[in-house]
Amino acid sequence: MATVFSIQKNQWGVNSPSEKTKTNEMAGRVRVAYGEYEATSLASGDVIEMFNLPNGARIVGAKLGHDVLGGSTTLSVGYAAHSNSAGTAVSAAAAAYKAAAASTAAQVVDACATLALGFASETDADYTGVPVTVTMGGTGTGTITLTMLYVTD
Repeated sequence: MATVFSIQKNQWGVNSPSEKTKTNEMAGRVRVAYGEYEATSLASGDVIEMFNLPNGARIVGAKLGHDVLGGSTTLSVGYAAHSNSAGTAVSAAAAAYKAAAASTAAQVVDACATLALGFASETDADYTGVPVTVTMGGTGTGTITLTMLYVTD
């Protein structure tokens, strides 16, 4: 059997000379971003901007919580249009971190739960950051919360 090394392990101790590993990949501090919104007849397609993640944030997890929002309602988690660190426009992606799923029962569910849905991804934004959003499907009323864990330093 062979022993293989991650990119970060190679940087740290295999390569000669060793290379610096980004702080958001080794020994960084986990930070919390939290947003809460009290919906009153939120219409289908309405977008809630919950918070902005700073440039260079490595996402390590997220939880979406909500009340019973009503029959035939859904929520997705993504981001609003913004500019990347090079100043190029980035289009909104309403389901970048969580695809639309039923919000007809009170629950807390994972977001950023796979690599394809942003787990371990690093944000690329200008000085304003990445505006993280929750998008409503159907008409709903109740509390919606989003918590994201990320590492910058």
